[in-house]
Amino acid sequence: MLLLLTDWLTQFYSGFFVFRYLTLRGILGVLTALSIALLVGRPLIRWLSSYKVGQVVRDDGPSSHLSKAGTPTMGGTLMLVAIAISTLLWADLSNRFVWVVLLTTLAFGAIGFIDDYRKLVLRDSRGLPARYKYLLQTLFGLAAACYLYYTATSPHETELLVPYLKNVAIQLGPLFIVFAYLVIVGASNAVNLTDGLDGLAVLPAVLVAGGLGIMVYAAGHAEIANYLKIPHIPQVGEVVIFCGALVGSGLGFLWFNTYPAQVFMGDVGALALGAALGAVAVVAKQELVLFIMGGIFVLETLSVMLQVASFKLTGKRIFRMAPLHHHYELKGWPEPRVIVRFWIVTVILVLIGLASLKIR
Repeated sequence: MLLLLTDWLTQFYSGFFVFRYLTLRGILGVLTALSIALLVGRPLIRWLSSYKVGQVVRDDGPSSHLSKAGTPTMGGTLMLVAIAISTLLWADLSNRFVWVVLLTTLAFGAIGFIDDYRKLVLRDSRGLPARYKYLLQTLFGLAAACYLYYTATSPHETELLVPYLKNVAIQLGPLFIVFAYLVIVGASNAVNLTDGLDGLAVLPAVLVAGGLGIMVYAAGHAEIANYLKIPHIPQVGEVVIFCGALVGSGLGFLWFNTYPAQVFMGDVGALALGAALGAVAVVAKQELVLFIMGGIFVLETLSVMLQVASFKLTGKRIFRMAPLHHHYELKGWPEPRVIVRFWIVTVILVLIGLASLKIR
C-alpha cells in the first residue's frame, strides 16, 4: 500500500525510490509489526481479562502450571493483526506469493480463533471438534498448495530441493500439492503442540521466520541464487516483508508472553504461526530445511506420536508426559530453564539450516 504511495512520490523526489529496496522494507516491516504489538498488547490483555477469556489448566499436568489458570488467552490475535497490517503496508500487493502466505496464515488463525472462542468464551470444553478442525486445515492447506501448483511459472516452484547437496532437486509434479499440504498442516500442528510454556513457541517461530526470510531473499535474487546454487524463484523475495512482520509481531508478543506470561497466544496464534512457517518454506523451496530449523517443533510432535504409539502397543509411556517440554518439567527442570534451553537449541538449528545455503 505504502509502496504505491512512495512510487508516486518519486516523480517529485527521487529519494523515495529507496523504498523499492526489499531490505529497507523488510526492516520497516519488523519495526511496524513490533510497534503495533507493543501498542495494542496491553489494551488487548485488559480487554481479554474483562471478558474472563482465561487459560484452562489440565489437572494432570505439572503442578507449577496451576497458577497459570485464568491468564488471558487468544493473544495470538495481536500477532495476526500486526502481521496483516505491516505486510499490507510495506509489501507489493500485486505479488502472488505475499497473498498466499498471508491468507494461509489468517485462515489457520481463524480456525484457531473458532477453537479458542468455543472453549474459552462459550465454555465448550471440546472447542472445535477435531474432525472439523482437521477438515478446515485440510481445505485451507490444499487450497494454498493447489494455488501454488497451478500458478507456478517455473519448474523450480514444484520441485523438492535437497539441502547440503549440489544441484540435487526432485521434480514432484502433481505430488507437490500433497507435499505442500503436509508441510503447511504439519508445521501448523507442530507449533501448536509446542505452545505449552511461556514464550516456548513464539521465539523459536521468530528465529525460524528470520532464517527463512534470509532464504527467501536469496531465492528471489537471481545473482545470489545462482551464486549459492539454489533455485531462483522470481518475485518470491517480496515474502521477506511478511517474514519481517512475523518477526516483529512475535517479538512484540514475547514482551507480554515472557515468563511469567501476562497473556497466552492460544490456538489462534499457534496454528497461524506454524502455517505461516510452512507456507514460507514451501514458496522458498526450503521445506526440508524447515524441518532442521524447526527441529524443536519436530521433536515435540514426535514425542506425542511416540508416547501415544507406545501406550497403545505396550501400555507403557516413554516420557513422563508429552509433549517433550512437560517431560523435562516433571524431571525437575524449572520452567525458565526448559524455555531458554529450547531457545538455545533453536538458535543452533537455525544456523545449521542457514549453512545449507553455502555447504553443497
